[in-house]
Amino acid sequence: MASPEHPGSPGWTRPLIQSTARTKQEAPATVAELSCPGPERHLDAHNGLSSNSSMTTRELQEYWKNEKCHWKHVKLLFEIASARIEERKVSKFVMYQIVVIQTGSFDSDKAILERRYSDFEKLQKTLLKTFREEMEDVVFPRKHLTGNFSEAMICERKLALREYLGLLYAIRAVRRSRPFIDFLTRPELAEAFGCLRAGKYREALDILVRVVPLQEKLTAHCPLAVVPALCAMLVCHRDLERPAEAFAAGERALRCLQARESHRYYAPLLDAMIGLAYALGKDFVSLQERLEASQLRKPTHRGFTLKELAVREYLY
Repeated sequence: MASPEHPGSPGWTRPLIQSTARTKQEAPATVAELSCPGPERHLDAHNGLSSNSSMTTRELQEYWKNEKCHWKHVKLLFEIASARIEERKVSKFVMYQIVVIQTGSFDSDKAILERRYSDFEKLQKTLLKTFREEMEDVVFPRKHLTGNFSEAMICERKLALREYLGLLYAIRAVRRSRPFIDFLTRPELAEAFGCLRAGKYREALDILVRVVPLQEKLTAHCPLAVVPALCAMLVCHRDLERPAEAFAAGERALRCLQARESHRYYAPLLDAMIGLAYALGKDFVSLQERLEASQLRKPTHRGFTLKELAVREYLY
């Protein structure tokens, strides 16, 4: 039987390593708040460093200089690979298949997603509210009253939508905006988190392994945005009794968080990683010390577990 001094034993408790302070009345923010919207805002300084940081001005400048060096510019290409007509009881529409590929090297994680013309139209209207001046040269494929389902019209619209996405991506403020990123990732993420809430962990993982690489490419300037999805992968793998895969997902999430102790996922993630590290025979002590140190700097009461946080994402 394991000693009470070690994780996993019945009598073991974790002093000073509870999750960050959040009462049940405080609902966690959605992942969209982490997408760093706006043309000038890339990383939030409040989230980047501990509130108790003792860095000098020069050290702070050096810190942010090093942070910016880690931001990788990712260039993406968009193709409308195919289109299909879908008929439902009260509607008929064309579903366009979008393929997103990273340029410059072989991309083994190309993303494939489907959107309707109405989804593109909604994106256009949303973006114009903020970026009308930047988008003055962007032409949106107009709607036709008739002939929308003819082969010629579908081929014409495929080319126009491909050009439209390319033009949007060429505008830095737009490609980093929440509406653009949500257009390409939110439907799949919402479906994945819905599967997670329903206990359908395999189905959730099937979606997450496809959408997370695209989310990482779109939010390379703000790695925090992908943390909830990576933590959801950890939860799914852990509940499917795949500790090695869960730990790997957690390591990716920790790299995104770095030293952001104030982030709502920081303590719950470390808490989960301690248990996984012990189960895998890895170094859990350093993780425990890291969490204890954070707790000493800012004592908190018990908050949400990692799973409790994850199931609250993408509810609306």
